[in-house]
Amino acid sequence: MSAGASRGARRTAWFHCFAGISGDMVVAALLDAGADEGALREALATLPLPGWSLEVSRVLRGGLSAARVTVSAPPAGPARRLADLLEIVEGGELPGRAAARSRAAFVRLAEVESRLHGVRPDEVHLHELGGHDTVVDVVAAMVGLELLGVDEVVASPVATGSGTTGGAHGTIPNPAPASLALLEGAPVYGRDVAVELTTPTGAAILVAAGARFGPLPPLLLGSVGYGAGAREIDGLPNVLQVVTGALVPADDVGVGTRSAQPLVLVEANVDDATGEELADALAALLDAGAADAWISPVLMKKGRPGSVVSALADLALESRVRDVLLGHTGSFGARSHLVERHASSRTLEQVEVEGTSVRVKVSRGRAKVEHDDAAALALRLGVPVREVVRRAERAYADGRVATPPEPSAGDLHGDRVGRDGPSGDGRDDG
Repeated sequence: MSAGASRGARRTAWFHCFAGISGDMVVAALLDAGADEGALREALATLPLPGWSLEVSRVLRGGLSAARVTVSAPPAGPARRLADLLEIVEGGELPGRAAARSRAAFVRLAEVESRLHGVRPDEVHLHELGGHDTVVDVVAAMVGLELLGVDEVVASPVATGSGTTGGAHGTIPNPAPASLALLEGAPVYGRDVAVELTTPTGAAILVAAGARFGPLPPLLLGSVGYGAGAREIDGLPNVLQVVTGALVPADDVGVGTRSAQPLVLVEANVDDATGEELADALAALLDAGAADAWISPVLMKKGRPGSVVSALADLALESRVRDVLLGHTGSFGARSHLVERHASSRTLEQVEVEGTSVRVKVSRGRAKVEHDDAAALALRLGVPVREVVRRAERAYADGRVATPPEPSAGDLHGDRVGRDGPSGDGRDDG
C-alpha cells in the first residue's frame, strides 16, 4: 500500500441502507462508529431551540446490537418555514461544514415540498419536517459527520417500504413522495414491508451531504457503527450500517472501476456583462460551494459575442448555485442537467520546501503541486512560482514527504470551510 493511502487521504463514510435510512438512524450509527457524544451534545446545545432532549441507548434489532437515538420534544407548534429553520442553524455555534450541510438539507426539504404542494419554497409550511425532532436529527447527523472527519459520503442503493404511511396531510403512499423526490437519480428498491424504511429526513441528509451511490469503496477501515430504527421487523435487522475509513487509491487494491458521482451542471448565457462582473460571478459560484466553475466564449444570436457561465455542483447545492449564477450575471434564466463525474483516486501529501509545507495532490502517474501553496511561498521567497513548483516536485520524487498535522475533525470550533471546499483538495477535478 502506498504512503498516500494512510496520509492525507479523504475520509469516507459509507452508509449501507439495506433497511432504509432515517435521521435518528444516521445519528445513532455515527455515535456507534465513534462520534463523541459529549461533543455532539455540546454543539446541539448552542442551537436556539429549547425544550428537547436526546436519549442514547443500546437495543437489539434482528439479533444485532445497535445504538438507538430518541429525541423527545414538546408537542408540535406552528409549522416552520424554511427561513425559520435556517435561522435556527445560523443561531448555533456549529463547525462551518456541518452548518452548510444542515442548511442544504433544509433547503432541499423545502424545495421538494414546494414542488409537491405547488407553492414557492419560502412559502412552504413544514409540519413534522420542521419539528424539533427533525431539526435535531439533521443537525446532529451533520455534526456527527464532522466529528468523524468525514469528507465524502457514499451510500448503497436505498431500501424503501411498501403500502401507506401517515403524514400531516393524512394517509400517503409509502415511500413518501418527499423521500422519492429527494432521491431522484439515486438507486432505490422496495421491500415488501409495510414500514416507512426511508424517511424524508434520512433522504435529505444523504443528498445534503453530497452522497454518491455505489458499493463499499476501498477504505483503510476505521470504524463501523449500527443505528437502530424505531421498531423490530420480522426477518430484517432494522439498522443502518455505517463504515468509515480513509479512501484508498483504487490501484492500490487492484480495483479497476470507480463509482460515478452524480453532479448537476448549471449554466447561463450572458452577453451584457463586463469581464470584471464575470470574474466576480466565478468567485461567487465557488464560494457558494460549486465544485468547479468556468466561462466559455460563444457567438450568440444577431452575431453578438457572449459567454456561457457554467458551474458544477452537488445536487444539494443546485438551487443555491443557480441563484448565485442568476444574481451575479443578470441572466433571465439558467438551465441545468445531471452529469456523472468519474474522478481519479487521489491523496494529498505534503513536502517541505525551504522550511514550509507545500501540498501535493497525487494520483496514478501524476503529482501536482497545489498552486496556492506554491504562489504564497514564491511571494515570500521572491522567486517565480515555477521555481517553487520545481523544488516541490523534486522533493516528492525524492521521497521527502512531510508528516501532515493531526486532523482536528473533533474540534467544534475549528476553521470554517474555505474556498477549497470541504475536502481541501482544490477544485480542478470537475
